[in-house]
Amino acid sequence: MDYFLIIVLFTGASFVAYGINSFFSKYMKKEFKRWGLDKIRITIACCQLVGGLGLLLGIEWNMLMIVSSAFLVMMMLVAIVVRIKVNDNISDILPAFAYLLVSAIILYDAIS
Repeated sequence: MDYFLIIVLFTGASFVAYGINSFFSKYMKKEFKRWGLDKIRITIACCQLVGGLGLLLGIEWNMLMIVSSAFLVMMMLVAIVVRIKVNDNISDILPAFAYLLVSAIILYDAIS
C-alpha cells in the first residue's frame, strides 16, 4: 500500500471539502467573520479548492504537487497565526498545525 498516495488523496480531498464548506456553510461564514476574514472568505475558499485540486492533480504532475503543497504550507502558517491572534484554544489550532505538517511532508517528498 502506498501511504504517500493515501496522504495526498486525504489531504487534497480535505482541502477541496473545506473550500466547498467555506462557500456554503453558515458555521464557516460565522468563523470567517470571527477571524476577521469575512471580506476575503470567497478568495480563501477558492485558494483551498485550488490547493486541494492541485494536490490531487499533482499525483500525475509532480511540479503541480510541489507548487500546491508549498501554497498549502503557507496557507496553514497564516491560519495558525490568525487563530493565535484571535486567542483560539490549542485544540482549535491543532488541525491547522496538523495540515501544515502534512503539507510540508508532501512538499518534501515531492521535491525529493
